[in-house]
Amino acid sequence: MSGAATSMGGMTCLVTGATSGIGYETALGLARAGARVGIVGRDPRKVLASAASIREAVPGAGIDDFVADLSSQAETRRLIDEVRAAYDRLDVLVNNAGAIFDRHQTTVDGIERTWALDHLAYMQVTLGLLDLLKASAPARVVNVASRVHMNGAIDLDDIDLTRSYSPLKAYSQAKLGNVVFTAALARRLAGSGVTANSLHPGVVATGFAGDTGGWFGFGWKLIRPFLIAPSDGAATSLHLATSPQVDGISGRYFAKCRPVQPSAAARDEALQEKVWALSLRQLGLADAA
Repeated sequence: MSGAATSMGGMTCLVTGATSGIGYETALGLARAGARVGIVGRDPRKVLASAASIREAVPGAGIDDFVADLSSQAETRRLIDEVRAAYDRLDVLVNNAGAIFDRHQTTVDGIERTWALDHLAYMQVTLGLLDLLKASAPARVVNVASRVHMNGAIDLDDIDLTRSYSPLKAYSQAKLGNVVFTAALARRLAGSGVTANSLHPGVVATGFAGDTGGWFGFGWKLIRPFLIAPSDGAATSLHLATSPQVDGISGRYFAKCRPVQPSAAARDEALQEKVWALSLRQLGLADAA
């Protein structure tokens, strides 16, 4: 993946959580760079509206729309099948979909919803499309994490947080999951031509906490006017997806388009492997990466 960052002609990209905020701006940036872009969202109306908006902003852009609730493993499997049917190559996968929830919820699969959506979906989508990425190498996996992983801990004995739940605890755990997953994935992809990196987008004024009540939702509404714009928040995602400066770089964590050191827990290889194994069990997958 060489040449100017603005030259993505002939490439195919997939962005999850692409109907608003960072995901939308990332998809828009990739379309402007000339890529064919698949956008994934949960709400069919929002997906269609976002696809139309990008086509209007970038006349002639190749935009494909996919609908799935990524907190559901069955819907995620369906999405994977649809993407594989639609594409014969995949150059960039941007795992961006995520949310924070004010109360403890479990998914149809019986898993705490933040962990299911914000972490397990990244892993399920990536592993489900990995052979397509490898066949398109050089290719890239970009995982949108967060600086809050620095305060996160992964409770391997109570991953669903049934004994002690708070929105920020669950979110921090899932974002730490993104960073350790990226490191474990990068080791497995060494020599394949596929790279995997994670990032902190900045504290962005998006709608990710829009459905969150309680003190967190109230606090988010108060600080939202002071946060950076989604277009700025997408800058590091686009850098990792397109820039020749990161050719061959894998397993790193970025902020403001630069590699930075993640937390000590994120760098713990033993924890990375334990989370990898636990996540595979939760997804009912074998370690085939």
